[in-house]
Amino acid sequence: MGLGKTAVAGNDVQTALAFLENSLGKVSNVSFSVRLWDGTSWSPAPGSPPRFTLVIRHPSALRRMFLPTNQLSLGEAYIYGDYEIEGDIEEAFHLADALLDHPWGIGDKFRALRTLLKLPSPDRPNEAGLQPKGRRHSQERDRQTVSYHYDISNDFYRLWLDQRMVYSCAYFAAPDEDLEQAQERKLEHVCRKLRLQPGERLLDIGCGWGALIIHAAKRYGVECLGITLSVRQSELARERIREAGLADRCRVKVADYREIKEDGKFDKLVSIGMVEHVGRGKLGEYFGAAWRLLRPGGVFLNHGISESLTNPPPRGPSFIDRYVFPDGDLVPVSEMLRCAEANGLEARDLESLREHYALTLRQWVKQLNSAWDEAVRITGEVTPRIWRLYMAGSAHSFATGRISVYQLLLSKPENGRSGFPPTRDYMYPHP
Repeated sequence: MGLGKTAVAGNDVQTALAFLENSLGKVSNVSFSVRLWDGTSWSPAPGSPPRFTLVIRHPSALRRMFLPTNQLSLGEAYIYGDYEIEGDIEEAFHLADALLDHPWGIGDKFRALRTLLKLPSPDRPNEAGLQPKGRRHSQERDRQTVSYHYDISNDFYRLWLDQRMVYSCAYFAAPDEDLEQAQERKLEHVCRKLRLQPGERLLDIGCGWGALIIHAAKRYGVECLGITLSVRQSELARERIREAGLADRCRVKVADYREIKEDGKFDKLVSIGMVEHVGRGKLGEYFGAAWRLLRPGGVFLNHGISESLTNPPPRGPSFIDRYVFPDGDLVPVSEMLRCAEANGLEARDLESLREHYALTLRQWVKQLNSAWDEAVRITGEVTPRIWRLYMAGSAHSFATGRISVYQLLLSKPENGRSGFPPTRDYMYPHP
């Protein structure tokens, strides 16, 4: 005689508890709890207040989360609602790090696998994300990957970004500063570093929704060209330029940086948050294009996320590469600097904004959570869950030093002359 439904359900709960005890129970430095689908609670340290709770929604969820045990499985199980995180979602990444970095022995892995296989087999959902076609980092493939991320919906991004829709690291005077003010400070910081002057020509590579070129044209009187591969970004950027009355000084084109042929015609170049899309093998071409486009004596500010040489990313498939930034490629800042110098550019200043990006991402997660119902209405539930997970995880990675972000200020010297002032006072003060 077969087991009744109640007995089967009870067996699933006991199996899940056995897995939690043998696997998650080994994590001693993270305060959390687990609640199963029937309300049963478990904690590796009963009695201590948890920073977050994993809510396991059905008996097959643990198999989805941990078979195989890697970043991608944990991420997919979250975005499809197999489990929820109640409390501080960023804290949950300490648990993920502990699990993925733990030196599991063969016996540990075998026991975990044997236990998980006793739970019901899940029906896998249709995967979201993008599987781009063509040669990696070809112009056509880059258009696919950029469109996948940035063309979701302008209304979706508008829900949780600042009013200018600056989708990059802000610059905070204090940890509790308002995001609007911190983003304006970042735009001003960039313009000051570039030492913009009226009548100069500025090229913004990866201009997003046009915040920087609008700021530069309005405050500094420069002539701006912004380029992006996102059609929706370009449409909104042009609309904002018209509303600001800057159509005579600002233009936005849907174009790849490799398509711009105005050699030596730009006084200043800026690229914020675009180098991550270039690809390790294309960095020489990227910095070579910057050198080609700048006039002698010109300046290039490159702002980008970098990988840590001493704290490399976890092994295994990447959730961000599959669902967030297909073909994204982080390299150490030392490699960026080497490629820039190899193409004739001279490094004049290097600034890390690592802690600022953690603060920025936390603000974005908070604002997305506040606008959750509207975000789900616009895009469905999977997309907001992808963005919440990736932004909280990125905040954790910046805070712990797994990744960083740098502003690298470069010049194209003219007969050895850089044109830079003798001190860095031109960068400060900020409003």
